[in-house]
Formats: sequence, C-alpha cells, structure tokens
Amino acid sequence: MYLIEKNNVMKLAEELAKSYSLYGPVTDKETKQVFFNKVASASEISLTAEIPSIPPKTVVFPQIERILEYKYDKGSKKVEMNADFDTSSKALFGIRPCDLTGILVLDRFFMGLEFVDDVYLEHRKRMFIVSNTCTVPFKQCFCVCTDSGPVAEEGYDLNLTDLGDVYLVEAGSDKGREFAEKMGLQKAGPEHTLEKKNAVDKSISLFEKLATDNKAWISRVMNRVTTGFIKEEVWEHIGKQCFECGACTFVCPTCSCFNVEDHNKFSGSTDRLRTWDSCSFEGYTKMAGDHNPRHPVEDRRNKRFFCKLSYSQSKKYLRPGCVGCGRCQWVCPGDIGLPNVVTYIRREITE
Repeated sequence: MYLIEKNNVMKLAEELAKSYSLYGPVTDKETKQVFFNKVASASEISLTAEIPSIPPKTVVFPQIERILEYKYDKGSKKVEMNADFDTSSKALFGIRPCDLTGILVLDRFFMGLEFVDDVYLEHRKRMFIVSNTCTVPFKQCFCVCTDSGPVAEEGYDLNLTDLGDVYLVEAGSDKGREFAEKMGLQKAGPEHTLEKKNAVDKSISLFEKLATDNKAWISRVMNRVTTGFIKEEVWEHIGKQCFECGACTFVCPTCSCFNVEDHNKFSGSTDRLRTWDSCSFEGYTKMAGDHNPRHPVEDRRNKRFFCKLSYSQSKKYLRPGCVGCGRCQWVCPGDIGLPNVVTYIRREITE
C-alpha cells in the first residue's frame, strides 16, 4: 500500500497517459452529466464526479463497432477478409467499484466460458485499471446489496481511497505494484488501513435505508426467481409498466446482448458491425416464420430479471448479474428498475 497527496493524485493519470489512451469520468460543462470518456488531458478527469450516465463498459464493449471488413470478387470468386480489432492500450482511471464489477462480469461472459470472443479480448489485453472507492454513496446506489461496492475487492491494478488530505493507493496486480514503485510513492502503514476501513464503514452507513433493507431480500428474491415461485400476476404487473424502450439494458454495466449486421458500402466492400441489442425488444427472440417464443412483454421482463437474479447466472458469473449501480431505476420511464422489482416480489412474499 502507498500514499499520494490529494493535489498530486492526477500525476498518476498523467504518467499513464504517456503509455495508454486515458479514459476517466468527465463532467459535461453544459448538461452537468458525467460520462466516462477518452480524454486529451488528465486535468479533464474528476475523481469526485458521480457515476457516469453510461457505464464504462463502452470502452471494452462499444455500442457499435466494426469487427470485420470483407470484399467478394465475383470474377475470381474470392473473398478478401480483414479483421478490425482495437489493439490500443487503454487506462481506465477513476472507475467506480460497481462498474469495475460489471467489466468482470463481461470478462466471464466473453472470455470465461466455452468460447473466447477475440474482439473483446483485444480490448482487454492491454488495459490498466485504477478504481476509485466510493466514500460517499450516490442517491440511486445499492451496491451493498449485490456485493459490488462501495470498495473494489478485485480486478484493479491500483485502487484509490480518499482519506482526506491523501489518497491510499493499493496495488492489485504486479503491473500496478511496479507502476507505484516507479512513481516513488510513499509507503502506507497499518493506521492507513484502519482509516480506509473507517471510511468504507461510514460510506455504508450513508446508504439510504431502502438499499440496506433490501440486502437480505436480494438473496430471497434470487431464490424465488430461480425456482419460479413468483405469481404470474406479479410479472404481468411489471410487464404492463414496461415501455419496451431498452433503456435499462443500455445503461446496465453487465448486459452483454448484441447483434451482428453486414452493411454494404459504395466501394464494394462490406462492413460487419457489432451493436448492442436488448432483450426488452420484441424482435430480440423472433425466429424465422415470425414465431416468437417470448411474445408477451411480461415474459420478456421476467427473462431479464432471471438473467440478473438467478442462481444459474450467479454460477456463470460467480456473482449476481446486477451490480447495484441504480442506473436502470434512474432511466426507466415505467419505474420498474431492479430495486422496484425486488420490492414487488418482496411484497408478494410477505403478503
């Protein structure tokens, strides 16, 4: 563990910018919205900014990206094909624990199962991650319910914790430790570990009562979702409130659904694009012949929450599919973000 004075902490970002494309939380001057963007200067990054409107997963899993270009020559009947992978080195500076957990879930989806996604792998190969402990929770957050905050436990190269005049810097990898030593950071002592514990405990005490009350209920709801012991009326009630806009999936740090499309160009070549998709959309499961096994909206809704809160998904990701960032609750016009869905099922259990 190391220490760095608060007014010098951005020197870490400046040093990383020499070897990596630098990304971090940036507050838009006009809208005051926070975005996790690529920056030209470390001075643009704000470590006190709220969680970004769109999760940082866009760095490793862009909303739209070209993955392949090919051209077919009719005369020779040959195909020229070129993969288009992003091989740049990236540094994510100041990522919040819930969003880091989201990336770890995507890692297990794209790289930890039977097949490895080469496009995603290239994004992740050369990456340096600096996480930022949430010493003050944000209004919509409930990461304490999903074991994804307010402090990162894994997945980072360096972790920053605000201790007042200084940041505690913890190395989570050999790469992070080498970087900290290279920067000549002051070594921290046992008293700073205690200060961090106190800061995290204080942060947990500041969460809204609904978030802490729901902690035990997340587990009970997972049991109900897994076993199917939820009345159809509950899913119908949730389905009737859904606008099928897909906003919840597009702001979720762990949603991994995508579509692949080919777009012809005037030059004669074709771009193969990968774009985000959503299980909220009626066409997501539509098959040939116009058959759709998930036609009613309530059927699509319960499949989404099964993905977030079932034991089978937890076995796959080694944790719940929800990281407690609260974005789905924030953007949903029908007010059926995951915290409210847990509340609806909780009412059924206790009626």
